[in-house]
Amino acid sequence: MTDRAEQFRALFDPRGVIVAGASTHPGKFGFVVLHNMLTCGYRGAIFATNRDGAEVLGIRTLPSIDEVPDGAADLLFVCTPAATNSELLEAAAAKGVRAAFIASAGYAETDDEGRRRQDELVALADELGILIVGPNGQGLVSTPSSLCAQIVAPYPPPGRIGIASQSGNFVSSFMNLAIQSGVGVSRALSVGNAAQIGVLDALEFFADDPHTDVALLYVEGIGDGRRFAERLGAVARRMPVVVLKGGSTASGARAAASHTGSLASDDRVFDGMCAQVGVRRARTLTEAFDCAAALATQPLPSGPRTAVVTTVGGWGVVTADALADTDLELAPLPEDLLDQLDRLLPPRWSRNNPIDMAGGETKDTVPEVLRAVVGHPDIDAVVMLGVGIQSNQGALERSGPFYPDHGLERIVAFHERQDRRYVETADALSTEFDKPVLLATELAVTHPDNAAVAAMREAGRMCFPSAERAVTALAHLKAAAAWRRRRGLDPSGTR
Repeated sequence: MTDRAEQFRALFDPRGVIVAGASTHPGKFGFVVLHNMLTCGYRGAIFATNRDGAEVLGIRTLPSIDEVPDGAADLLFVCTPAATNSELLEAAAAKGVRAAFIASAGYAETDDEGRRRQDELVALADELGILIVGPNGQGLVSTPSSLCAQIVAPYPPPGRIGIASQSGNFVSSFMNLAIQSGVGVSRALSVGNAAQIGVLDALEFFADDPHTDVALLYVEGIGDGRRFAERLGAVARRMPVVVLKGGSTASGARAAASHTGSLASDDRVFDGMCAQVGVRRARTLTEAFDCAAALATQPLPSGPRTAVVTTVGGWGVVTADALADTDLELAPLPEDLLDQLDRLLPPRWSRNNPIDMAGGETKDTVPEVLRAVVGHPDIDAVVMLGVGIQSNQGALERSGPFYPDHGLERIVAFHERQDRRYVETADALSTEFDKPVLLATELAVTHPDNAAVAAMREAGRMCFPSAERAVTALAHLKAAAAWRRRRGLDPSGTR
């Protein structure tokens, strides 16, 4: 293992953590980070320092790092004032620490004196062989180690998306979407001032990390554009990368300069660079997460031919409109598929794509229609609409004054079983035929406990809150697959 790889191991999978500057005050960073680590179940040893030796959250604090046993910890989380941090690094290095996250402010984000202090800190870390992240950072998350070493919530479910960001707030936003969707996170890192380590360093770690399949980045300022593109492109050939960039407008660029202290690059140049090196660029927060979630949980399509399956017609119409704004195609239905669907559906079905089942579902109709459509060789991808309707009605019946009598208990249970069955069928067919099958319903937001939505979350797949968002994510999947095929790379996008 290389020295840098070992340093990142100490950062994300430490044997033990030292929290420097633990506090008894629940509003202080040194209290919050210790609370979050204990609450989220970190399995390694935890040491906390407090110059008064006060007990914090049941932890007996130590007056200094010198009291920590040699080799017991390899990560230092720093919540102390900037003036004391050089001494802390030296003491931690003597105990075997290989990585440090510095939440402290008072560095390059303040003034020239702060920049000088930051440069000295980096030089010292390089001399000591310690990787430092920050300063002025929010923290890190590593679900394989149940580690929530950050000064804010949330803590996401485990999954395959690695997050690195120049803004701590976006780390929180992406992780909140992970909680809402159930599509989880492996690692997450806010780089703060990026004095020594930036988002690309984290990205290169993700490319070798067995727990991470997709990288999700937020960037504002870019220094050496050519080098940035080279490093980004090298990873994109190995794993899917999604980028959300701030500062794409003149006003946004000014805000980025005041936030990170670096200038945002020309947006058109950045757009072209992403297209060239195979990075999926998103325009909004939700688009970025949707794209990463789709790449982490769906196969890549072999082409643009898309079928829309819906229980009612209106949803199919707006989905067809959304497809028309992309490089995807609303596939014409082959005669053999039409014949098969004629046998499964009532005469009033649409006989066209979108496949409007016209409310003609029986107990087995939806699974049979899905198998016919997903399994057909002339269909590359499927968007399914209308899941959750039955169990949504069941929820109203369950909450009403007539439940469980009048046959309601049985019909509610039936509705919930059916919606779960539809989701499980879509999941299984996607795997069996190696095709993306995206499900969309606003119930993902309005009723997250709906049986269909819950089943999607349990399966670890994204239930898109709208057909438009599902189509946009599918278009990213199609573009990612096409880029890889043009370069003779494994179209699956796996490493």
